[in-house]
Amino acid sequence: MFEHDRSVGVFRTLRENGPALLVPAAWAVVAGVVVGTVSERALFVAHVVMAFLLVAFLAGSWDDMRSGVLRAWKLVILAGTPATLAGVAGFLARDGGLDVPAEPLLAAALYGWILLPAIGLAYTGRHVGTAARAYDLGAACCLVGAVGVVLAGTPAGTAVALVVVGTGQTVGIVAATVVE
Repeated sequence: MFEHDRSVGVFRTLRENGPALLVPAAWAVVAGVVVGTVSERALFVAHVVMAFLLVAFLAGSWDDMRSGVLRAWKLVILAGTPATLAGVAGFLARDGGLDVPAEPLLAAALYGWILLPAIGLAYTGRHVGTAARAYDLGAACCLVGAVGVVLAGTPAGTAVALVVVGTGQTVGIVAATVVE
């Protein structure tokens, strides 16, 4: 019984704190691919792993995310899972494994994970008293970063815009972790 209790506690700790590590790591990998310091293969693998983690997170948290801001985040993750799978399909298409255009799928993944959290952050900022400014800042960073990605004319400019997105999302997820 003790082993079961400990494993449940470990899962809960990972579920509650893991995103605060995974969010900045994910955006660092994406920015690294843009500037050429990380391989596209690594990003493909990250998409596959994240698709699995998203489904596992939802399965483990479904009942906890029934109402309020947690329900909003459940919807963000539900919408983000197909965006992640679009990224997987985009990489497969780029490698010749699927006979569809890769770029629209990759763009859906990128902008999906920039804009869906912006919606969740903005919603959270409107419905919590504590740390509302952190969520608003996170949402603003997502929007500024999205515009930056669109307007960037160089890989370095795109990477900077992605760092803005990652920073904003990290501020939001850390606020959620610390405030809870």
